[in-house]
Amino acid sequence: MEDEEMTLDLQDFFYIIKKRLKLIVLITLACAVISGLLSVFLIKPTYEASSSIIVGKPTNNIKTDNNDVMMYQNLVKTYAQIAQSDSVARATLNKLNENITLDDFQKMVSVTPEQGTQILTIKADSKDPNEAAKVVDTMASSFINESKKVFPTGGDIQIMDRAQIPNKPVKPKKTLNVAIAFFLGLIVSVGISFLLEYQDNTIKTEDDIDRYLGLPVIGVIPKSGK
Repeated sequence: MEDEEMTLDLQDFFYIIKKRLKLIVLITLACAVISGLLSVFLIKPTYEASSSIIVGKPTNNIKTDNNDVMMYQNLVKTYAQIAQSDSVARATLNKLNENITLDDFQKMVSVTPEQGTQILTIKADSKDPNEAAKVVDTMASSFINESKKVFPTGGDIQIMDRAQIPNKPVKPKKTLNVAIAFFLGLIVSVGISFLLEYQDNTIKTEDDIDRYLGLPVIGVIPKSGK
């Protein structure tokens, strides 16, 4: 009995999909096309520049109970906090001399300790690729200067890779956006199809008579050509 109900449910599902196939295809393609147009023409591309900073051995000879690995991990974490501080942000903004607020600047940049290494990565996002590279380089320089002031007994920090002007945007991700819109459109269109089907209690075809009434079709009146 359960197998019969499941078969009927699957039959109903495929029947509705087949009946509303044009609507499903139309909505799905429309969502994908709209997403593609928005990604290409309306969403302004965002560029990302980055710089790598390496944290060397501490300049002092203070002994520590931790081993060298733990010492470097703690140093990198400490410098990551310094790099994200307001003092570094303000020093960077003073050098940039740009019309950027402190809040906007802190949203633009990120500082990430690379796990298992002595490297910090500073990144900046901007609509202007030149601005992204300029912000990163200026912040890296300000970070080194400020860290020497607030943490003079720390490690020897140096810029390993300076920021390059990016030639490709990181956002929007056009292919991903279109794929997401396609699947969302598919889900929405199928949902609308089932909603319309269950709200429609009229009989339109011979299949509807057999499906809902269980009666044989005696005859069909053809449509008039006039």
